[in-house]
Amino acid sequence: MYVPFETLPEESRIWIYQSNRKFSDEEIAEIEVSLKEFLESWTAHGAGLEASYQVKYNRFIIIAINQSTQAATGCSIDASVQFIQALEQKYGVDLLDKMNVTFKLGEHIAYKPLIDFKKMAKEKAVSANTIVFNNLVNTVGEWQDFWEVPAGESWHSRFF
Repeated sequence: MYVPFETLPEESRIWIYQSNRKFSDEEIAEIEVSLKEFLESWTAHGAGLEASYQVKYNRFIIIAINQSTQAATGCSIDASVQFIQALEQKYGVDLLDKMNVTFKLGEHIAYKPLIDFKKMAKEKAVSANTIVFNNLVNTVGEWQDFWEVPAGESWHSRFF
């Protein structure tokens, strides 16, 4: 069952999917309709999941569930991955590759393979102060506090 994102408790579990390109506003409108439809029918062992989403920077899809009302199961997580894979096919994007880094260069959002980001760090094209998106956060509270952080304060710090 879809609920407004801001009503989810901080301990709600999240999954972050980053696109290898920016979505157009028209694509975002379609994706949001699809997300809401998916979340309205998303279940675990027949019970509806209290779930929501956010789309940020026309590039990130964040899905969240309140696990205190009903926890996600292997089958429900599989269903969400299948949904994301369908979005990948429909829009010709990569949402599941975790070996890429998304970061801010001024107001621009950059997306690079991990190996290129490491090279940029070595060449000092990015620094420990570069804002990165830490997609390894697990809860809404962590997302609010630790998603957009200086690289030196995330798992990216090993490159500096």
